[in-house]
Amino acid sequence: MLTFDFFYDLGSPYSYLASTQLAGIAQRTGAQARLLPITLGGLRKATGHQLPPPQQLKYMSEDTARWAKQYGVPMQIPRAFPVSTIRALRACLAAEQHGQGDKAMHALFRTYWGEGNDISDPSTIEGALNAAGLDGKALVARTDAQEVKDALRRNTDQALARGVFGVPTIFIGERSFWGNDRLQFVEAELRRVVG
Repeated sequence: MLTFDFFYDLGSPYSYLASTQLAGIAQRTGAQARLLPITLGGLRKATGHQLPPPQQLKYMSEDTARWAKQYGVPMQIPRAFPVSTIRALRACLAAEQHGQGDKAMHALFRTYWGEGNDISDPSTIEGALNAAGLDGKALVARTDAQEVKDALRRNTDQALARGVFGVPTIFIGERSFWGNDRLQFVEAELRRVVG
């Protein structure tokens, strides 16, 4: 089965928006996303990027609202923004060990960007995962496991090694596509590869 790599951070509104389109891309192309949570903070530190200035944040708020309307998905700037997403990202990796990384990712994106809840709070993470039919308590407990911490670090290191500088970044083979607004090119490339 054809796969493509989807690098994301739960703190990225554009990663959230792109994640809402993955099922449609899979349905139309037969290609499945390989979900790779990374720490955008770690990426920024390594590449020397700073947080966006206030003017860009204002634009981003308006722009993400336009995209959410186009996709027909809920979107709001959370009350707590930005927040540390490390524990929530680790919960996604813990869920992935049971083949449920997609459920965890969608649940945590939804609670943060769709409902505005603070995903740096372990109880928020647990509640969102429980609502998705996962064992939130067990997954939150696994976020302190060294192997889960190492997996997040490995994903971030892999992203850096592949030239990722922001999220979402999608790879089809070694061709990269950065940003929610590149999904049409992602889909075209997947169709080309499938032939």
